[in-house]
Amino acid sequence: MNSSVLISSHICRNEEVAAGAINAIQKLASFPEGMGIIFPSTKGGDTDLGVIASQCSSLGRVRVLALVVKLFSVSMSAASAIHSLNLLSLLEAEIRSADDTLATLSVFELLYELAEVEHGSEFLSKSSLFQLLSSIISDDSKDSFLRSRAMMISGRLLSKEITHSFIDEPCAKTVISSIDERLQSLDPSNRDEFETALESLGQIGLSIRGAKLLLSGTSPAARHVIYAAFDRQGPEKHGRQLAALHALGNISGETRSENFIILDGEAEENLLRLLYETASRSSKLTPSGLFLSVLQQDSEIRIAGYRMISGLVSRPQCLMEICSRQEIINIVTDPSTETTKIGMEARYNCCKRIHKSLTQSSGVSADPTFAGIAAKLQEAVGMGPYLHRKRGGEAQPIVMTADRF
Repeated sequence: MNSSVLISSHICRNEEVAAGAINAIQKLASFPEGMGIIFPSTKGGDTDLGVIASQCSSLGRVRVLALVVKLFSVSMSAASAIHSLNLLSLLEAEIRSADDTLATLSVFELLYELAEVEHGSEFLSKSSLFQLLSSIISDDSKDSFLRSRAMMISGRLLSKEITHSFIDEPCAKTVISSIDERLQSLDPSNRDEFETALESLGQIGLSIRGAKLLLSGTSPAARHVIYAAFDRQGPEKHGRQLAALHALGNISGETRSENFIILDGEAEENLLRLLYETASRSSKLTPSGLFLSVLQQDSEIRIAGYRMISGLVSRPQCLMEICSRQEIINIVTDPSTETTKIGMEARYNCCKRIHKSLTQSSGVSADPTFAGIAAKLQEAVGMGPYLHRKRGGEAQPIVMTADRF
């Protein structure tokens, strides 16, 4: 069977035939000889995916684009061939056409998949994709779900350090600015889009350069995250607070602070300023009061709070705030605080981070006031995440299905 027959089979209406064809094409693309068959040097032939896509129905075009994404993920050489043939522009063109909302949503799902491909960042960064995503996020006339998907794709792409190596900083700033402006203009009743925007900022904050950009300027985009993280007025804001706390954990370095990587001067100054400003406008008055209020809420919020504290504690001022509040230390050192596996491990990891920061901070650890706290943390770390002395053995975590993955 030649490649043109395989491609024709892939875009047919029969789901089983299409699935078999795409598997065969992927296997063919894994060999150098197969690459020459799928991507012939002569354009306009019966295997030219660009020509085929232009002649297909909406469903056929989506299947051709799905094939492009599958081939892109096969290898670096396949991705390079797709980029040189300008096939990625087919996805952008489908989004810009806006003729079929379902087709557009399908292409967004393909872009989301594409953003996860290991070598995808290099080639996607060379396209006009970021400008397109920014324009969609900023467009009031677009469906809220489309804007949300655009934000999620942007967050996934900018969460990788390598992406920032290939795109210009102004390009990343444009994306962040579009999310910032969307958060400013969103109606409070649009909870889903608001939460998605916060999650997207948190994804961007996973990368060091992304976190720096979120905390740069006189009005940093990260302010939305910090304000929402400690806003618990009403049950309708639970999801918003949860998304913000996880985002703040990412931005502050929960995934980076094993190596205690601190951001640049401006970013660190803005982070602390926003924390203290938020505290001063609340009834808690201090960041330690804010942290404690988070740990006194339900399990979901507490788990996100552990992540946030794990990231923030590498800053001496935050370490002082945490260690100055005995109630915080009591919660993170007590194995009976949590009953789920995820909760127990999140609490324990937070305890370890505080202990590590305390032992490595000469200014704080030398203070005799904190000697008892250091000893309590060390004992809790030695006990592990599950051991509970009062029960004389291991605590039995309640493991939900989702916790296993």
